[in-house]
Amino acid sequence: MPRKIPSNSALLAFEAAARHGSFARAAEELARTEGAISRQIGRLEAFLGVTLFERVGNRVRLAPHGTRYAVQVREILDRLERDSLYLMGQPIEGASIDIAASPTFATRWLIPRLKRFQREYPNITVHIAQRMDPFLLAGSGFDAAIHFEHPAWAGMHLHRLLEEILVPVCSPALLADAGANTSLDALPLLHRRQNPDAWQRYAQASGIVLTNPAVGARYDLHVMLIEAALAGLGVALVPRLYIGAELEHGRLVTPWPDGKGLTKNFCLVLPEPIELSERPVQAFSKWILEEARGSGISR
Repeated sequence: MPRKIPSNSALLAFEAAARHGSFARAAEELARTEGAISRQIGRLEAFLGVTLFERVGNRVRLAPHGTRYAVQVREILDRLERDSLYLMGQPIEGASIDIAASPTFATRWLIPRLKRFQREYPNITVHIAQRMDPFLLAGSGFDAAIHFEHPAWAGMHLHRLLEEILVPVCSPALLADAGANTSLDALPLLHRRQNPDAWQRYAQASGIVLTNPAVGARYDLHVMLIEAALAGLGVALVPRLYIGAELEHGRLVTPWPDGKGLTKNFCLVLPEPIELSERPVQAFSKWILEEARGSGISR
């Protein structure tokens, strides 16, 4: 049975007319005549059996059915355009993989190392998208994810990469401005919004007294916390694996102990075993496991 789908030209004419509120402006955008736009929309209304536009003299406005349909058609056309542009951007020769990763991990750890993968596998393009929370990998369009261990990944194949250990860091200028009173309790604390009790747990694990561990500015991402610490806004609890260069060059300092009790495990998440994965995914998986082992912070 054939699908009951309107023609592309009718949908494009309708979406443009709905967006502009004018057949004439839609015709100008699509390089057609106003009469052609009107006929396309008339055929679409006949096909659907509803009125999409109300005609008032020489002017038109969306009818209630048209308003709802315009939103749906615009979303479908936008998605179709994105998917088409994505395919148009694929290499003619070679392959590509799509990886979902938490944004700070992608920015601070993965992307700086991708040049080494590129040198080893020049015909494989790696696309990276951010995902803050675990998700259903099957049917998502992603070949793999890099994320924390979580029960939501049940049924997937997890390979441990790195242990995230939080460490308090600040700008040396902050300590200089504090003068003689450089105790952690005397300095402003910076918080990650998704981990509001981190400082309290750090104080309990380290034995350092913090009078008001919940007070201080809050940020969504670790990368924001790192930038705030670099700017001298306070002391941030951030993963050591993200700040190696800043510590090495003295842009950040950590005169306090690591938060050994505040750890999580980053994992490579695959829908099937590495051995059964397609060659590009297999190559990336083996490469990133080697990178994690060589970073000095893996478990």
